[in-house]
Amino acid sequence: MSWQAWTTLGTLAGVLGLMARTRIAADIILVAALTLLLVTGVLSPKEALSGLANPGVITVGVLFVVVAGVRNTGGLNWVTRHVLGRPRSQRQALGRTIAPVGVMSAFLNNTPVVAMFVPLLSEWARKHRLVLSRLLLPLSYAAILGGMCTLIGTSTNLVVNGLLLSETDLPGLGIFELAWVGVPCAVLGGAYLWLVGGPRLPDRTPVISQTDDLREYTVEMTVEPGSPLCGQTIEQAGLRHLPGTYLMEIEREDEPIVAVGPDERLRAGDRLMFVGVVESIRDLRRINGLKPATDQVAKLASPKRARRLVEAVVSNSCPIAGRTIREGQFRGAYGAVVIAVARNGERIRKRIGDIVLKPGDTLLLEADRSFAQRQRNSRDFFLISELEDSSPPRHERGWVALLVLAAMVGLVAAGLLTMLQAALLAAGAMLATRCLTGGEARQSVDWQVIITIAAALGIGQAVQKTGLAAGVVDFLLAGSGARPWVALAALGAMTSVLAALVTSNATAALMFPLAVTTAVQLDVSIMPFAVVTMITAAGSFVTPLGYQTNLMVYGPGGYRFSDYIRVGLPLNVLVWATSVALAPLVWPF
Repeated sequence: MSWQAWTTLGTLAGVLGLMARTRIAADIILVAALTLLLVTGVLSPKEALSGLANPGVITVGVLFVVVAGVRNTGGLNWVTRHVLGRPRSQRQALGRTIAPVGVMSAFLNNTPVVAMFVPLLSEWARKHRLVLSRLLLPLSYAAILGGMCTLIGTSTNLVVNGLLLSETDLPGLGIFELAWVGVPCAVLGGAYLWLVGGPRLPDRTPVISQTDDLREYTVEMTVEPGSPLCGQTIEQAGLRHLPGTYLMEIEREDEPIVAVGPDERLRAGDRLMFVGVVESIRDLRRINGLKPATDQVAKLASPKRARRLVEAVVSNSCPIAGRTIREGQFRGAYGAVVIAVARNGERIRKRIGDIVLKPGDTLLLEADRSFAQRQRNSRDFFLISELEDSSPPRHERGWVALLVLAAMVGLVAAGLLTMLQAALLAAGAMLATRCLTGGEARQSVDWQVIITIAAALGIGQAVQKTGLAAGVVDFLLAGSGARPWVALAALGAMTSVLAALVTSNATAALMFPLAVTTAVQLDVSIMPFAVVTMITAAGSFVTPLGYQTNLMVYGPGGYRFSDYIRVGLPLNVLVWATSVALAPLVWPF
């Protein structure tokens, strides 16, 4: 091998070692490796930065904007309630993740499916006290498995089918023809993830989370007239098991209901008294049909979309300390409304307006964007802190956001637009219909994910350009034997190994000529070799570098390199064995 290939091999070994042995973020490791390859001349600037121009990477970035539009209008709550529901256990949650993602990925490119589900699962897991790290990696694997079932499920399938059409005289595969092998792989793989793989993943929940906050706020919410919550029980409305929140009592027609049971039905005008941490209060404001009980919120001059939640600690010199919030005319004095109060762990059983403020009380305020800046140097408050992602949901536009999302999925599934084209149109529609603002769109993009994927694609360019990939293939191909089954199994194994280091599309392109050559030399049909190449190139589970969806969940799930080997290696073997066993039965040698 050339010095460039050895340099690339050493760099790749360093990347895998650092990801396996350290907690350094994946984007930092990959960018450092890419920089080394650029500085040493292995890659040109154009090659190193080619990942940033990759349509798949751009699609993922644009989809963050689409998902933000759905989230900001409360649409994610609808998707969570109707698609994922309320799981009774971690295993049931795992099943509810694997099944819909696998089906969707059969008809949509699996990368955008994962991009849409990562924030959705993060919020769902937090609300239902689920272990997120036992959901996100199975999410990626389920998307990969689903992509094997149809020709359009992943771009790898299309790459191999295009090579079949251009390099051979064969007619190629129909859109559902791959299902004969893909569906068994997906079913067996999904069953493995549900029964064995998912539960084997460790709990990577941070030691300290927002729900560990010792500040307990008292907040009063009211059920709006015509609310979708009217007539629902506490259990049905999803108010029974909110993390970090306790429904203390319901006030109905001035009569308190203190021991609130799960079967208590809500009525319009009910005033619900909650005690919970700040993250839980933010969740309550996102529920369609609930609003803060104080009528002062409606009197704020700023538009709803321009408001934020702000925490403020009352100081000794605050002029309204020692007076009730109503007497102190808080809204008139500060242009903000108190929606919750925390007092050193004490549960305050009073309406917000009747609470007498004391120095040290922490107030949760609804205010305009400039409030924190205006009051930052004020002596009335010890501390001012604006909460991230705290704009009130625009529920009235929820149906618009869901319609845009459905139109995007429909256009792609019908083959009328590419995923990138449809995602760009959907993001533009979200902005045009005011489902989110330009600032919110910019803030919604997770640049760590984008940089991680783009850097990995750049390193993949080096592996392919330097001949390192071809050298690995030649080494592994030796001694495969002259029997078709043995050669097919060896080809699948080689493809799996290579796919763990290079992108699936590059692996498919490299291995296809070998598949054709092997079939011709053995004087057998090319089809089983082409199908096994397609399945094993797309089915890369054993490293985060093997498939970009694996990288997308690496950071949010808090995973380590060993997690991929622990769960992904058996899945890789299962998919390899299934495809090698079934392909010759469907397309005989």
